[in-house]
Amino acid sequence: MADSSRLTRRDVLKKTSAAAAGFAAAPWIIPSTAFGANERVTVGCIGVRNQGTGNLKRFLGAGCNVAAVCDVDSDVRAKAAKIVTDRDRSVDQYGDYLEVLDRKDIDAVVITTPDHWHALMTIHACQAGKDVYCEKPLSLTIAEGRRMVQAARENSRVVQTGSQQRSSKEFWTACTLVRNGAIGKLETVLAGINRPNHPGALGPDTEPPAILDYERWLGPAPWRNYNEKRVHYNFRFWWDYSGGQMTNFGAHHLDIAQWGMGTDDTGPIATEGTATFHPKGYHEVTETFRITHTYENGVKLIAGQGQKDIPGGTTFIGTEGRIYVNRGKLRVEPKELLEQDVAALPEQLTRSTNHVGNFLECMQTREKPICDVEIGHRSATVCHLGNLVARLGRGIKWDPQSEQIIDDSEAQEMTDKSYRKPWSRTQPFAATRS
Repeated sequence: MADSSRLTRRDVLKKTSAAAAGFAAAPWIIPSTAFGANERVTVGCIGVRNQGTGNLKRFLGAGCNVAAVCDVDSDVRAKAAKIVTDRDRSVDQYGDYLEVLDRKDIDAVVITTPDHWHALMTIHACQAGKDVYCEKPLSLTIAEGRRMVQAARENSRVVQTGSQQRSSKEFWTACTLVRNGAIGKLETVLAGINRPNHPGALGPDTEPPAILDYERWLGPAPWRNYNEKRVHYNFRFWWDYSGGQMTNFGAHHLDIAQWGMGTDDTGPIATEGTATFHPKGYHEVTETFRITHTYENGVKLIAGQGQKDIPGGTTFIGTEGRIYVNRGKLRVEPKELLEQDVAALPEQLTRSTNHVGNFLECMQTREKPICDVEIGHRSATVCHLGNLVARLGRGIKWDPQSEQIIDDSEAQEMTDKSYRKPWSRTQPFAATRS
Protein backbone atom coordinates (compact mmCIF):
# COMPACT_ATOMS: atom_id res chain seq x y z
CA MET A 1 0.00 0.00 0.00
CA ALA A 2 1.28 3.42 -0.92
CA ASP A 3 2.36 5.76 1.84
CA SER A 4 -0.63 8.05 2.60
CA SER A 5 1.60 11.11 2.38
CA ARG A 6 2.03 10.37 -1.34
CA LEU A 7 -1.60 9.67 -2.20
CA THR A 8 -2.83 11.46 -5.30
CA ARG A 9 -6.40 12.61 -5.62
CA ARG A 10 -7.15 9.56 -7.73
CA ASP A 11 -5.66 7.37 -4.97
CA VAL A 12 -8.03 9.05 -2.53
CA LEU A 13 -10.91 8.26 -4.85
CA LYS A 14 -9.94 4.60 -5.11
CA LYS A 15 -9.57 4.40 -1.33
CA THR A 16 -13.01 5.85 -0.60
CA SER A 17 -14.66 3.84 -3.37
CA ALA A 18 -13.24 0.62 -1.96
CA ALA A 19 -14.57 1.55 1.45
CA ALA A 20 -18.01 1.95 -0.10
CA ALA A 21 -18.26 -1.59 -1.47
CA GLY A 22 -21.85 -2.56 -2.10
CA PHE A 23 -22.82 0.98 -3.09
CA ALA A 24 -26.38 0.98 -4.43
CA ALA A 25 -26.02 4.11 -6.52
CA ALA A 26 -24.57 4.29 -10.02
CA PRO A 27 -20.77 3.97 -10.30
CA TRP A 28 -18.78 7.15 -9.78
CA ILE A 29 -17.49 8.57 -13.06
CA ILE A 30 -14.44 10.76 -12.61
CA PRO A 31 -13.56 13.25 -15.33
CA SER A 32 -9.87 13.14 -16.15
CA THR A 33 -9.78 16.92 -16.14
CA ALA A 34 -11.21 17.24 -12.63
CA PHE A 35 -7.84 17.90 -10.98
CA GLY A 36 -4.24 18.14 -11.98
CA ALA A 37 -2.13 15.02 -12.22
CA ASN A 38 -0.41 13.78 -9.05
CA GLU A 39 -2.14 16.41 -6.96
CA ARG A 40 -3.91 15.66 -3.68
CA VAL A 41 -7.05 17.39 -2.43
CA THR A 42 -5.86 20.32 -0.34
CA VAL A 43 -8.02 21.22 2.63
CA GLY A 44 -8.20 23.96 5.24
CA CYS A 45 -9.83 23.10 8.58
CA ILE A 46 -11.64 25.99 10.28
CA GLY A 47 -12.54 25.28 13.90
CA VAL A 48 -10.43 22.41 15.20
CA ARG A 49 -11.61 21.75 18.75
CA ASN A 50 -13.64 18.66 19.76
CA GLN A 51 -15.59 17.62 16.62
CA GLY A 52 -13.20 19.79 14.63
CA THR A 53 -10.30 17.60 15.75
CA GLY A 54 -12.26 14.54 14.67
CA ASN A 55 -12.97 16.03 11.25
CA LEU A 56 -9.32 16.98 10.85
CA LYS A 57 -8.32 13.35 11.47
CA ARG A 58 -10.99 12.08 9.08
CA PHE A 59 -9.73 14.20 6.22
CA LEU A 60 -6.13 13.27 6.97
CA GLY A 61 -7.19 9.61 7.05
CA ALA A 62 -8.81 10.01 3.64
CA GLY A 63 -5.43 11.06 2.24
CA CYS A 64 -6.10 14.78 1.98
CA ASN A 65 -3.40 17.41 2.25
CA VAL A 66 -4.48 19.46 5.27
CA ALA A 67 -2.52 22.62 4.52
CA ALA A 68 -4.13 25.00 7.02
CA VAL A 69 -5.71 24.86 10.46
CA CYS A 70 -7.64 27.85 11.76
CA ASP A 71 -8.98 28.53 15.22
CA VAL A 72 -9.46 31.60 17.42
CA ASP A 73 -7.87 29.70 20.33
CA SER A 74 -4.10 29.56 19.83
CA ASP A 75 -3.68 26.47 22.02
CA VAL A 76 -6.37 24.60 20.11
CA ARG A 77 -4.89 25.39 16.71
CA ALA A 78 -1.37 24.48 17.90
CA LYS A 79 -2.59 21.07 19.05
CA ALA A 80 -4.36 20.57 15.74
CA ALA A 81 -1.26 21.56 13.81
CA LYS A 82 0.75 19.00 15.77
CA ILE A 83 -1.63 16.25 14.63
CA VAL A 84 -0.67 17.14 11.07
CA THR A 85 3.06 17.62 11.64
CA ASP A 86 3.25 14.33 13.54
CA ARG A 87 2.48 12.74 10.19
CA ASP A 88 5.52 14.45 8.69
CA ARG A 89 3.44 17.02 6.84
CA SER A 90 3.67 20.78 6.96
CA VAL A 91 0.72 22.95 7.91
CA ASP A 92 0.08 26.66 8.41
CA GLN A 93 -1.85 28.10 11.35
CA TYR A 94 -4.37 30.94 11.19
CA GLY A 95 -6.60 32.84 13.57
CA ASP A 96 -8.69 34.43 10.80
CA TYR A 97 -10.68 32.21 8.43
CA LEU A 98 -10.51 34.87 5.68
CA GLU A 99 -6.78 34.23 5.36
CA VAL A 100 -7.49 30.55 4.72
CA LEU A 101 -9.99 31.46 2.00
CA ASP A 102 -7.39 33.76 0.41
CA ARG A 103 -5.18 30.76 -0.40
CA LYS A 104 -5.49 29.71 -4.02
CA ASP A 105 -4.08 26.24 -3.34
CA ILE A 106 -6.91 25.21 -1.01
CA ASP A 107 -9.68 23.25 -2.74
CA ALA A 108 -12.08 22.87 0.18
CA VAL A 109 -12.65 23.98 3.74
CA VAL A 110 -14.02 22.00 6.67
CA ILE A 111 -16.08 24.24 8.97
CA THR A 112 -16.52 22.95 12.52
CA THR A 113 -17.14 26.17 14.40
CA PRO A 114 -20.00 27.19 16.72
CA ASP A 115 -23.23 27.40 14.75
CA HIS A 116 -23.38 31.20 14.59
CA TRP A 117 -20.34 31.21 12.29
CA HIS A 118 -21.52 28.50 9.84
CA ALA A 119 -23.41 30.71 7.40
CA LEU A 120 -20.92 33.52 6.93
CA MET A 121 -17.96 31.17 6.57
CA THR A 122 -19.77 28.88 4.14
CA ILE A 123 -21.02 31.75 2.00
CA HIS A 124 -17.58 33.37 1.86
CA ALA A 125 -15.94 30.02 1.10
CA CYS A 126 -18.32 29.42 -1.83
CA GLN A 127 -17.62 32.93 -3.13
CA ALA A 128 -13.89 32.26 -2.82
CA GLY A 129 -14.25 29.17 -5.00
CA LYS A 130 -13.92 26.54 -2.27
CA ASP A 131 -16.05 23.46 -1.77
CA VAL A 132 -17.34 23.13 1.78
CA TYR A 133 -17.90 20.44 4.40
CA CYS A 134 -19.93 22.22 7.10
CA GLU A 135 -20.96 20.65 10.37
CA LYS A 136 -24.60 20.33 11.38
CA PRO A 137 -26.79 22.11 12.16
CA LEU A 138 -26.18 23.92 8.91
CA SER A 139 -27.35 27.32 10.14
CA LEU A 140 -28.34 29.41 13.15
CA THR A 141 -31.49 30.75 11.47
CA ILE A 142 -33.80 29.72 8.64
CA ALA A 143 -32.92 32.72 6.45
CA GLU A 144 -29.18 32.03 6.86
CA GLY A 145 -29.71 28.52 5.51
CA ARG A 146 -31.40 29.80 2.38
CA ARG A 147 -28.54 32.25 1.79
CA MET A 148 -26.08 29.36 2.12
CA VAL A 149 -27.95 27.37 -0.52
CA GLN A 150 -27.97 30.39 -2.84
CA ALA A 151 -24.22 30.90 -2.41
CA ALA A 152 -23.51 27.27 -3.19
CA ARG A 153 -25.65 27.31 -6.33
CA GLU A 154 -24.51 30.71 -7.62
CA ASN A 155 -20.86 29.67 -7.30
CA SER A 156 -21.30 26.02 -8.42
CA ARG A 157 -19.87 24.68 -5.17
CA VAL A 158 -20.22 21.27 -3.54
CA VAL A 159 -21.44 21.71 0.05
CA GLN A 160 -21.82 18.69 2.30
CA THR A 161 -23.65 19.01 5.63
CA GLY A 162 -22.00 16.97 8.39
CA SER A 163 -25.13 14.88 9.07
CA GLN A 164 -23.10 11.70 8.95
CA GLN A 165 -25.96 9.40 9.96
CA ARG A 166 -26.96 9.46 6.28
CA SER A 167 -23.77 7.55 5.56
CA SER A 168 -24.54 4.73 8.03
CA LYS A 169 -26.15 1.51 6.87
CA GLU A 170 -28.84 1.27 9.55
CA PHE A 171 -30.28 4.69 8.69
CA TRP A 172 -30.19 4.03 4.94
CA THR A 173 -31.91 0.67 5.51
CA ALA A 174 -34.64 2.17 7.71
CA CYS A 175 -35.40 5.03 5.32
CA THR A 176 -35.33 2.80 2.25
CA LEU A 177 -37.85 0.43 3.83
CA VAL A 178 -40.14 3.30 4.82
CA ARG A 179 -39.94 4.96 1.40
CA ASN A 180 -40.85 1.63 -0.25
CA GLY A 181 -43.99 1.19 1.87
CA ALA A 182 -42.67 -1.66 3.98
CA ILE A 183 -44.66 -0.48 7.01
CA GLY A 184 -47.71 0.54 5.01
CA LYS A 185 -48.91 4.11 4.92
CA LEU A 186 -46.69 6.30 7.10
CA GLU A 187 -48.69 8.05 9.81
CA THR A 188 -46.36 9.23 12.56
CA VAL A 189 -42.65 9.77 13.06
CA LEU A 190 -41.06 10.18 16.48
CA ALA A 191 -37.69 11.86 17.06
CA GLY A 192 -36.23 11.47 20.55
CA ILE A 193 -33.67 14.13 21.44
CA ASN A 194 -31.19 14.28 24.34
CA ARG A 195 -31.64 16.39 27.45
CA PRO A 196 -29.22 19.35 27.82
CA ASN A 197 -25.83 18.63 29.40
CA HIS A 198 -25.16 22.21 30.49
CA PRO A 199 -22.31 22.95 32.93
CA GLY A 200 -24.36 24.53 35.72
CA ALA A 201 -24.67 28.08 36.97
CA LEU A 202 -22.74 30.67 34.97
CA GLY A 203 -20.83 32.29 37.79
CA PRO A 204 -19.15 35.68 37.34
CA ASP A 205 -17.94 37.04 34.01
CA THR A 206 -14.18 37.37 33.66
CA GLU A 207 -11.60 38.63 31.23
CA PRO A 208 -11.04 36.20 28.34
CA PRO A 209 -7.81 34.20 28.46
CA ALA A 210 -4.89 35.48 26.39
CA ILE A 211 -4.98 32.39 24.15
CA LEU A 212 -8.52 33.21 22.94
CA ASP A 213 -9.41 35.92 20.42
CA TYR A 214 -12.80 36.47 22.04
CA GLU A 215 -13.82 39.30 19.72
CA ARG A 216 -13.39 36.98 16.74
CA TRP A 217 -15.03 34.08 18.60
CA LEU A 218 -18.16 36.23 18.98
CA GLY A 219 -17.94 37.41 15.39
CA PRO A 220 -21.42 38.32 14.09
CA ALA A 221 -23.10 37.48 17.42
CA PRO A 222 -24.11 40.23 19.89
CA TRP A 223 -21.49 41.50 22.30
CA ARG A 224 -21.49 39.72 25.68
CA ASN A 225 -18.95 39.83 28.45
CA TYR A 226 -16.76 36.75 28.49
CA ASN A 227 -17.88 33.78 30.55
CA GLU A 228 -16.21 30.41 30.24
CA LYS A 229 -19.60 28.67 30.44
CA ARG A 230 -20.76 30.36 27.24
CA VAL A 231 -17.82 29.49 24.97
CA HIS A 232 -16.29 26.41 23.35
CA TYR A 233 -18.52 23.37 23.97
CA ASN A 234 -20.98 25.44 26.00
CA PHE A 235 -21.97 27.67 23.05
CA ARG A 236 -24.86 25.30 22.27
CA PHE A 237 -26.85 26.37 25.36
CA TRP A 238 -27.31 30.02 24.30
CA TRP A 239 -29.60 31.42 21.60
CA ASP A 240 -26.91 33.83 20.36
CA TYR A 241 -24.84 30.92 19.09
CA SER A 242 -27.00 27.80 18.81
CA GLY A 243 -30.35 26.13 19.45
CA GLY A 244 -29.66 23.62 22.21
CA GLN A 245 -30.18 19.92 21.71
CA MET A 246 -32.99 20.71 19.25
CA THR A 247 -30.36 21.73 16.72
CA ASN A 248 -27.60 19.50 18.09
CA PHE A 249 -29.03 15.96 18.13
CA GLY A 250 -32.26 17.15 16.55
CA ALA A 251 -30.28 17.98 13.43
CA HIS A 252 -29.44 14.26 13.26
CA HIS A 253 -32.71 12.57 14.19
CA LEU A 254 -35.03 15.07 12.50
CA ASP A 255 -32.80 14.84 9.42
CA ILE A 256 -33.40 11.08 9.30
CA ALA A 257 -37.12 11.73 9.72
CA GLN A 258 -37.03 14.05 6.70
CA TRP A 259 -35.12 11.44 4.68
CA GLY A 260 -37.55 8.66 5.52
CA MET A 261 -40.58 10.85 4.82
CA GLY A 262 -39.19 11.93 1.45
CA THR A 263 -39.38 15.61 2.37
CA ASP A 264 -35.80 16.72 1.74
CA ASP A 265 -37.03 19.55 -0.49
CA THR A 266 -39.88 20.77 1.70
CA GLY A 267 -41.05 20.81 5.32
CA PRO A 268 -44.06 20.95 7.63
CA ILE A 269 -47.04 23.23 7.12
CA ALA A 270 -47.71 23.72 10.83
CA THR A 271 -45.76 23.40 14.08
CA GLU A 272 -47.11 23.43 17.63
CA GLY A 273 -46.13 22.21 21.08
CA THR A 274 -44.81 23.06 24.51
CA ALA A 275 -41.44 23.35 26.20
CA THR A 276 -39.86 23.95 29.60
CA PHE A 277 -36.75 25.93 30.50
CA HIS A 278 -34.26 25.85 33.35
CA PRO A 279 -35.92 27.37 36.44
CA LYS A 280 -32.76 29.19 37.48
CA GLY A 281 -31.70 30.25 34.01
CA TYR A 282 -28.49 28.22 33.95
CA HIS A 283 -28.89 28.26 30.18
CA GLU A 284 -31.40 29.66 27.67
CA VAL A 285 -32.31 26.64 25.57
CA THR A 286 -35.01 24.08 26.31
CA GLU A 287 -34.94 21.59 29.18
CA THR A 288 -37.81 19.54 27.73
CA PHE A 289 -40.19 19.84 24.81
CA ARG A 290 -42.87 18.06 22.84
CA ILE A 291 -43.20 19.59 19.41
CA THR A 292 -45.50 18.34 16.65
CA HIS A 293 -44.83 19.15 12.99
CA THR A 294 -47.70 18.45 10.60
CA TYR A 295 -46.93 17.83 6.92
CA GLU A 296 -49.17 18.45 3.93
CA ASN A 297 -49.86 14.71 3.51
CA GLY A 298 -51.06 14.46 7.11
CA VAL A 299 -47.98 12.77 8.57
CA LYS A 300 -47.07 14.07 12.02
CA LEU A 301 -43.45 14.34 13.11
CA ILE A 302 -43.26 14.55 16.89
CA ALA A 303 -39.97 15.68 18.42
CA GLY A 304 -39.53 14.96 22.09
CA GLN A 305 -36.95 15.97 24.68
CA GLY A 306 -37.42 14.37 28.08
CA GLN A 307 -40.51 12.46 26.85
CA LYS A 308 -40.72 8.90 28.17
CA ASP A 309 -42.80 7.67 25.24
CA ILE A 310 -40.32 8.91 22.62
CA PRO A 311 -37.06 6.90 22.54
CA GLY A 312 -33.81 8.52 21.44
CA GLY A 313 -33.38 8.22 17.69
CA THR A 314 -36.07 8.08 15.01
CA THR A 315 -39.18 5.87 14.95
CA PHE A 316 -41.37 5.49 11.85
CA ILE A 317 -44.93 4.25 12.52
CA GLY A 318 -47.10 3.05 9.67
CA THR A 319 -50.41 1.25 9.21
CA GLU A 320 -48.63 -2.13 8.91
CA GLY A 321 -45.60 -1.85 11.18
CA ARG A 322 -42.90 0.35 12.68
CA ILE A 323 -39.18 0.88 12.36
CA TYR A 324 -36.88 2.28 15.07
CA VAL A 325 -33.36 3.41 14.18
CA ASN A 326 -30.51 4.95 16.11
CA ARG A 327 -26.75 4.68 15.89
CA GLY A 328 -25.93 0.98 15.69
CA LYS A 329 -29.57 0.03 16.31
CA LEU A 330 -32.31 -1.08 13.94
CA ARG A 331 -35.56 -2.68 15.12
CA VAL A 332 -38.40 -3.50 12.75
CA GLU A 333 -41.94 -4.80 13.25
CA PRO A 334 -42.69 -7.21 11.74
CA LYS A 335 -39.19 -8.72 11.86
CA GLU A 336 -39.65 -10.34 8.46
CA LEU A 337 -39.09 -6.95 6.84
CA LEU A 338 -35.34 -7.45 7.11
CA GLU A 339 -35.44 -10.78 5.29
CA GLN A 340 -35.83 -9.03 1.94
CA ASP A 341 -33.04 -7.61 -0.20
CA VAL A 342 -33.33 -3.92 0.67
CA ALA A 343 -30.89 -2.97 -2.09
CA ALA A 344 -33.27 -4.50 -4.65
CA LEU A 345 -36.36 -2.50 -3.64
CA PRO A 346 -37.82 -0.25 -6.39
CA GLU A 347 -37.13 3.13 -4.77
CA GLN A 348 -33.43 3.35 -4.00
CA LEU A 349 -32.02 6.18 -1.90
CA THR A 350 -28.55 7.57 -2.46
CA ARG A 351 -26.18 5.41 -0.45
CA SER A 352 -22.86 6.24 1.17
CA THR A 353 -20.75 4.37 3.66
CA ASN A 354 -18.27 7.18 4.24
CA HIS A 355 -19.49 10.76 4.70
CA VAL A 356 -16.10 12.37 4.07
CA GLY A 357 -15.44 10.00 1.20
CA ASN A 358 -18.77 10.90 -0.37
CA PHE A 359 -17.86 14.60 -0.17
CA LEU A 360 -14.46 14.01 -1.76
CA GLU A 361 -15.96 11.99 -4.59
CA CYS A 362 -18.55 14.67 -5.24
CA MET A 363 -15.75 17.21 -5.42
CA GLN A 364 -14.52 15.19 -8.37
CA THR A 365 -17.85 14.42 -10.08
CA ARG A 366 -19.51 17.76 -9.16
CA GLU A 367 -22.61 15.79 -8.19
CA LYS A 368 -24.57 16.78 -5.09
CA PRO A 369 -23.43 14.93 -1.94
CA ILE A 370 -25.65 12.72 0.18
CA CYS A 371 -26.43 15.59 2.55
CA ASP A 372 -26.32 18.51 0.14
CA VAL A 373 -26.66 22.07 1.44
CA GLU A 374 -30.37 22.17 0.48
CA ILE A 375 -31.02 19.02 2.50
CA GLY A 376 -29.07 20.38 5.46
CA HIS A 377 -31.03 23.62 5.24
CA ARG A 378 -34.40 21.88 5.16
CA SER A 379 -33.55 19.65 8.12
CA ALA A 380 -32.21 22.59 10.12
CA THR A 381 -35.41 24.49 9.31
CA VAL A 382 -37.49 21.83 11.07
CA CYS A 383 -35.28 22.29 14.14
CA HIS A 384 -35.56 26.07 13.99
CA LEU A 385 -39.35 25.96 13.67
CA GLY A 386 -39.48 23.78 16.77
CA ASN A 387 -37.36 26.25 18.72
CA LEU A 388 -39.51 29.16 17.55
CA VAL A 389 -42.63 27.46 18.92
CA ALA A 390 -40.82 26.57 22.15
CA ARG A 391 -39.73 30.18 22.68
CA LEU A 392 -42.99 31.80 21.62
CA GLY A 393 -45.26 29.42 23.51
CA ARG A 394 -47.68 29.16 20.57
CA GLY A 395 -48.06 27.31 17.32
CA ILE A 396 -47.21 28.66 13.87
CA LYS A 397 -48.20 27.96 10.27
CA TRP A 398 -45.37 27.56 7.79
CA ASP A 399 -45.25 27.82 4.01
CA PRO A 400 -42.36 25.52 2.96
CA GLN A 401 -42.37 26.89 -0.60
CA SER A 402 -41.96 30.58 0.21
CA GLU A 403 -40.24 29.74 3.53
CA GLN A 404 -42.39 32.24 5.37
CA ILE A 405 -44.36 32.01 8.61
CA ILE A 406 -47.99 32.84 7.89
CA ASP A 407 -49.76 35.72 9.69
CA ASP A 408 -47.29 36.03 12.56
CA SER A 409 -44.85 38.92 12.14
CA GLU A 410 -43.12 38.30 15.48
CA ALA A 411 -42.36 34.70 14.59
CA GLN A 412 -41.29 35.67 11.06
CA GLU A 413 -38.81 38.18 12.45
CA MET A 414 -37.19 35.34 14.41
CA THR A 415 -36.33 33.48 11.20
CA ASP A 416 -33.27 35.71 10.76
CA LYS A 417 -30.80 37.70 12.86
CA SER A 418 -28.90 40.92 12.37
CA TYR A 419 -25.10 40.74 12.52
CA ARG A 420 -22.89 42.74 14.82
CA LYS A 421 -20.68 45.22 12.98
CA PRO A 422 -18.35 45.00 11.15
CA TRP A 423 -19.76 41.64 10.06
CA SER A 424 -22.53 41.74 7.48
CA ARG A 425 -25.10 39.27 6.17
CA THR A 426 -24.69 40.64 2.65
CA GLN A 427 -21.08 41.72 2.22
CA PRO A 428 -19.43 39.30 -0.23
CA PHE A 429 -16.05 37.72 0.33
CA ALA A 430 -14.36 39.91 -2.29
CA ALA A 431 -15.43 43.06 -0.44
CA THR A 432 -13.88 41.82 2.81
CA ARG A 433 -10.49 41.56 1.06
CA SER A 434 -10.54 44.94 -0.75
